[in-house]
Amino acid sequence: MSKNLAYYFYIVVLSGLFSCQSGTKKDENTLASIKDSKVLQYAIEGKVLYESYCANCHQKDGTGLGKLIPPLNPSDYMKEDIGRTAHIIKYGQKGEIMVNGVVYDQVMPSNPRLTNMEIAQIMTYIYNIWGNKEGLIDANTVGGYLEKND
Repeated sequence: MSKNLAYYFYIVVLSGLFSCQSGTKKDENTLASIKDSKVLQYAIEGKVLYESYCANCHQKDGTGLGKLIPPLNPSDYMKEDIGRTAHIIKYGQKGEIMVNGVVYDQVMPSNPRLTNMEIAQIMTYIYNIWGNKEGLIDANTVGGYLEKND
């Protein structure tokens, strides 16, 4: 089997695993809503990374922890500046922020060991589920965001 065919098969099988209820409102919150195979590939990897690095605080469904940890689902703060999100994932954040009209003032720890590719995968995941449709956020784009904010 050629490498491209194997990759395509991998994507089709995985997208089938994540699409139990096609056409429902719930689909916009899952990987099943992603139709582009490259975005899906990044998002699948991003979901694993998100669950390892982010879900403990922001929760698997992105709803945060009450008034302690801000939500990502939905989040006007996250949608407002994609580049800022890359910077926060890598370098953390201190100080007050307002998300969806609520003030949060907890430190978000940095993740300095995450590569630009891993950050791109996390961002592609969170920016393409929960009703978001930003498309692919690649490692070069993340690198550009991080250079601007250094």
